[in-house]
Amino acid sequence: MVVAMDKRSNVNGDPGAGDQKKKGEGFDPSAQPPFKIGDIRAAIPKHCWVKSPLRSMSYVVRDICAVAALAVAAVYFNSWFLWPLYWAAQGTLFWAIFVLGHDCGHGSFSDIPLLNSVVGHILHSFILVPYHGWRISHRTHHQNHGHVENDESWVPLPERVYKNLPHSTRMLRYTVPLPMLAYPLYLCYRSPGKEGSHFNPYSSLFAPSERKLIATSTTCWSIMFVTLIALSFIFGPLSVLKVYGVPYIIFVMWLDAVTYLHHHGHDEKLPWYRGKEWSYLRGGLTTIDRDYGIFNNIHHDIGTHVIHHLFPQIPHYHLVDATKAAKHVLGRYYREPQTSGAIPIHLVESLVASIKKDHYVSDTGDIVFYETDPDLYVYASDKSKIN
Repeated sequence: MVVAMDKRSNVNGDPGAGDQKKKGEGFDPSAQPPFKIGDIRAAIPKHCWVKSPLRSMSYVVRDICAVAALAVAAVYFNSWFLWPLYWAAQGTLFWAIFVLGHDCGHGSFSDIPLLNSVVGHILHSFILVPYHGWRISHRTHHQNHGHVENDESWVPLPERVYKNLPHSTRMLRYTVPLPMLAYPLYLCYRSPGKEGSHFNPYSSLFAPSERKLIATSTTCWSIMFVTLIALSFIFGPLSVLKVYGVPYIIFVMWLDAVTYLHHHGHDEKLPWYRGKEWSYLRGGLTTIDRDYGIFNNIHHDIGTHVIHHLFPQIPHYHLVDATKAAKHVLGRYYREPQTSGAIPIHLVESLVASIKKDHYVSDTGDIVFYETDPDLYVYASDKSKIN
C-alpha cells in the first residue's frame, strides 16, 4: 500500500488529518473492506430493485404541477414580499426536477430506455442541462468515484495543477459562495486540468458513437435557451429573470452544494485513490450520506447517497430501505449522517469548513487525503471573520 506520507501520524502534511485514527477509534477508512460488493447486494431486499414507471412518472407529475402552480401564483400576486419565497421554493423544485432526470440517466427511472430518454430530455432541458452530455459524464463519475485522476465530479486537484492556478482562480474556487455557482461553467469547460464541453459532440468526454446523442441534447438545450430569450422579448427580461432566472440560480446552488457534500466535508478525513489501490467498492465507500430535513422527500432522497453510488440502478424511492438493509454489512464504512432539524443548517458549516481546508492532494501516492494551502486558508478565515 503506497501512501504519500504516513497517514497514521500526519496525513499529507495536514495536522488535523493526523487525528483521524483517534477520532475513528482505530478505524482506518482507507483499509480494504472485509466484505465484497456482492455481500452488500445480497443484503438488499428484492423489492428495492423493482422500477415502476407509473410511480416514477407520478413524481414527475407532482413536481411539474408544483412548478407550474408556483409560477402562476407568483405572477398573479407579483409582490416583492412574496418573490423571495417563490425563488427559494421554485429553485428547490428545479433541483428536484434535476434529480428525476438524474434517475432517467441512470436507468433507475424505468426499464424502458425510450421513456428514460424522453423524460430525461424534457426535465433536464427545462433547467438548461444537456441531458446526454451530463448523463455520460455522470456515468464516468460513478464508474470512477473516488479516483483522483478519473473521477468527474468535484475531483480533487493534484498539487501540480493547483500550484499552477492563478491566485485569482484559487480565490474563486475556494471562496464561498462562488463555488456554489460553478455548474454552468463546468458544463462548458469541465474542471481545471480537464478539457472538454458537455455541449460539443467532438469533446474528449464522449466516444464517436455518442456524438449524435450529444447533438440531440445540445439541440434540446438550445431550444429552451432560445425560448427564454423569446419570452424576454415578449414579457420583458425582468419578468423572465424573476420567474425563471433567479430560481435557476438557486437550483445551481442546490446542485453544487449537494454534490459537493456527497464527497466532502466529513468530520473524518476520507481517502482518494489512484492505481492499484482504487476499486469500485473502495471508491464508493468514500461517499457520504446526508440528512436534509424537510427537503429529503422534496428532492427525492438524493442525500441517501452511498447505496445510490454503489448501485445506481436502484430507484430513489427504494434507497432508504436499501440503505437500512445494507448498513449491517457496511459496518464502520457507513457513516451515519448527522440528524437534521427541519432546515439542514448544520450542513452549511460542513460545506464552508471543507471548501476552506480541502484544496488539493499530493501528486504521488495511491492513497491520498486533502491538503490545505495555508495562505489560502488564512485568507478564507480572515474573510469569514470580516463577514
